[in-house]
Amino acid sequence: MGFAALYPSYETAILASPMADNDDIPFNRDFPLKPGVAEEARPGVRRVLCNNPSPFTFTGTVSYIVGRGKVAIIDPGPDDEAHAKALLDAVRGETVTHILVTHTHRDHSPNTARIKAATGATVYAEGPHRASRPRFESEKHNPESGADRDFKPDVEVKNGDVIEGAGFALEAVATPGHTANHLAFAWPERKINFVGDHVMGWSTSIVAPPDGSMIDYMASLATLERRPEDSTMVRAIYIGLDPRLSGAAGYSVLAHLEDLVARGIVATDGDPVIGGNYRMAS
Repeated sequence: MGFAALYPSYETAILASPMADNDDIPFNRDFPLKPGVAEEARPGVRRVLCNNPSPFTFTGTVSYIVGRGKVAIIDPGPDDEAHAKALLDAVRGETVTHILVTHTHRDHSPNTARIKAATGATVYAEGPHRASRPRFESEKHNPESGADRDFKPDVEVKNGDVIEGAGFALEAVATPGHTANHLAFAWPERKINFVGDHVMGWSTSIVAPPDGSMIDYMASLATLERRPEDSTMVRAIYIGLDPRLSGAAGYSVLAHLEDLVARGIVATDGDPVIGGNYRMAS
């Protein structure tokens, strides 16, 4: 708490503060930043919006530039030449020494190759893409289609590692869930945390097994306890959800159920997959 959380894939900045258990943090869907424009989000932090709006990226993926003179770029974004040019234009006359990647989804990491080729900067990330678990034979859909399997960092970092540059020191914080290799990057001196897709200001973040995994299961458990015969858990949990995101929300619910099955709290017949029947374990 007490950190400003910067969200590289919608991307507004809020100041996190201690809250009571019954307090609610509303979504913030007011984000007027225009694609390709470098804006100072905090002292020493600039952000550039990519023109890739979608139900999953909202107005688009945001890349961050940390520092002045000798800088780091966090999450160069999708395979988008125009966005790479906008980032390089934003740092014209400066030296990019570091490229940091929070995770290996196609809206965050593919542009790394362009920025590295243009700058020679060292790439830091947890590692190549990997699934959180093996895929079940009974699974018909593979949500890992959004993975960037070509990405490989120059330096693999783990929780607690500190990446130092000119005027900044960013600490890697392991935040698996949205992907197995998800990291946040904390800047304790400025009380800023670049959280990637671990938290988003405009929506809940998808967790889609086998790509991701979830251990925060209370919403699914409460729904099962109230309506054990109800197969419409997504509608019960995600009230008012954009219909275009119902499939994604289903995989987030699956992530909860998968963990509950592993803990013996919920039972199912066969593998825990989309379309399965779930009930409270006796």
